[in-house]
Amino acid sequence: AWSYRYLQRFHAAAVRTMVPTPTQRDKLTARGFTHLVLWSRGVDTEIFRPDDAMSWPWPRPAAVYMGRVAVEKNIEAFLRLPGIATKVVIGDGPDLARFASRYPRCHFLGARYGRDLARHLAAGDVFVFPSRTDTFGLVLLEALACGLPVAAYPVQGPLDVIADGVCGALDEDLGRAIERALTIPRAACVAHAQRYSWDSATRDFLSYLAPLDSMRERAEAGVGSQ
Repeated sequence: AWSYRYLQRFHAAAVRTMVPTPTQRDKLTARGFTHLVLWSRGVDTEIFRPDDAMSWPWPRPAAVYMGRVAVEKNIEAFLRLPGIATKVVIGDGPDLARFASRYPRCHFLGARYGRDLARHLAAGDVFVFPSRTDTFGLVLLEALACGLPVAAYPVQGPLDVIADGVCGALDEDLGRAIERALTIPRAACVAHAQRYSWDSATRDFLSYLAPLDSMRERAEAGVGSQ
């Protein structure tokens, strides 16, 4: 409680405080924060696109996780799920070696970048996002842009980014979410991702800064008149 009071006082001096999602805004509003505005994220659809996917020799369907390989991402909720033909993990992190040893039937590809990363993403059939603590989850947009429907828990981040039944499935039963997500057309996922552009995010950011320019101009004018 005391840390929230400190942060509330700190942000109270701001003309605007930018938050990534409506869920985050509502949580902070309930904590007494004011002047909150939404500043979403974007995805580079020149890099993340569904064409030119890697060809994997593994059984289908292939469920993919991408991100930091660490316990705080709740990745084991994905790794221990039964009944999935192929599980693929893309990324690095402090728990990579431990998870690779514990789950030898999963494919750990390590860190990938740029188009190489996008080609591996596009090779999957469903993207699994087991985290319960991310405030947005940029990887959700990157996976969608590559044509992968998303399976996730109905928590902050996925609730704001994923349209349940349209581009993914949200369920407290992650296995059931994967089953539903696999029925969603890849084209619908790409279309949903295209709604999030960095151009739009940049325009929003600049629009929020505009009032600060006018305040500075008024302040300078006031100094000059004295």
